[in-house]
Amino acid sequence: MNGLVVIEKEELLTNSLILAEGVGYEHRTVLKLIREHECDIKDFGIISLGVRKSRRGKPTEFYNLTESQVYFIMTLMQNSDAVTKFKKELIKEFMRMRKALINVKVMHQNEEWQRARLEGKAIRRETTDVLKDFVEYAISQGSKNALRYYSNITNMENKSLFIIEQKFDNIREVLNNHQLATLRVADIAVQNALQEGMERSMHYKDIYLLAKERVEKISEAIKPTIVISATEVKLLK
Repeated sequence: MNGLVVIEKEELLTNSLILAEGVGYEHRTVLKLIREHECDIKDFGIISLGVRKSRRGKPTEFYNLTESQVYFIMTLMQNSDAVTKFKKELIKEFMRMRKALINVKVMHQNEEWQRARLEGKAIRRETTDVLKDFVEYAISQGSKNALRYYSNITNMENKSLFIIEQKFDNIREVLNNHQLATLRVADIAVQNALQEGMERSMHYKDIYLLAKERVEKISEAIKPTIVISATEVKLLK
């Protein structure tokens, strides 16, 4: 079961929302349990509070939990079928993601990967410069949210080119050599599309669609790959 564990700053975490859903508890019940045993849980590390924003209603507060913390919390719960099943799934996912995290650390020590990452950073800087010009171009045509194109284009590339099962602070730091090469090609395609569209005086929305179309063609030719799949050890060495 994917999505139970995330990597944040090279640490494996889950959260109280995931825990509540997995064991079939109301989230407020899990929050109450954590607060009642906060001193004991802190023996396994600092408890980090997070907030999930909502377009409607009050934002939802939740706790980020380390592997040790969540295991301790589950010892406080009665072992129903749902709890037992979730424990097994969560343990398997922590094991899978721990292996993936180790593979990423090994990958970072590889000289070939380091060169590929540096090349990618150089091209990304060029793309960012073109994006800056495009944002100003969009504003000149009346766009009120042009600054969003920085993140929109990045997200568009990532979603088109990769199968992303987890949350990452910076996805480029966990891509393997092949994926970094694919992203370099996509960045260049985006640069060319934006420059071409502006030179042709196209509407900024059509320019974005042109860039998206070219990235999607790359995706069709190469096929999306899973980001840090724990089973793809050879790609990470």
